[in-house]
Amino acid sequence: MDEVINMRPQSLLKRILFPQSSCHLGLLALVAIALFAVQITSAFAQAPKPQAQTPQRASDKGSDVARGKYLVEGVAMCGQCHTPLDSRGNPDRRHWLQGGPVPFMPSETNADWPVRVPRIGGTPPADDADMVKLLTTGIWTTGARLRFPMPQFRMDRNDAEAVVAYLKTLPSQP
Repeated sequence: MDEVINMRPQSLLKRILFPQSSCHLGLLALVAIALFAVQITSAFAQAPKPQAQTPQRASDKGSDVARGKYLVEGVAMCGQCHTPLDSRGNPDRRHWLQGGPVPFMPSETNADWPVRVPRIGGTPPADDADMVKLLTTGIWTTGARLRFPMPQFRMDRNDAEAVVAYLKTLPSQP
């Protein structure tokens, strides 16, 4: 014990980190730890700082449409119901979002189940404000919630506006 107390700090550190036969392994471990610490520190120093969101401008309409397309086709999957099916049971892209028969029925009889879904592509069935209200609250122009199987969406306003912008770019078909 006296031997340890009388050691110089460098010698004590060497003895702790590099026990007798593993001197080279201990040195290698120390170098690896130091390099790791430097790497972590520099990664945090270079991490991008979060930026405050800026309000959208009218020139961002193209990005609204792209975001709306993503939400309609990839997230909400609107085409699964609002597009008639082809002979293979897939949404018919020639009549994309033009409405049609409800593609499935409930497992139990439900007199309130719709038999047709409306056209939403081209000219949506309500004005922009009502469509945004529907997508943000789940409330239709009548003041009532939509019937099943329509999901009761709670999108934020920007997403709902992007969906409406995309829907309006689609051709309306009779």
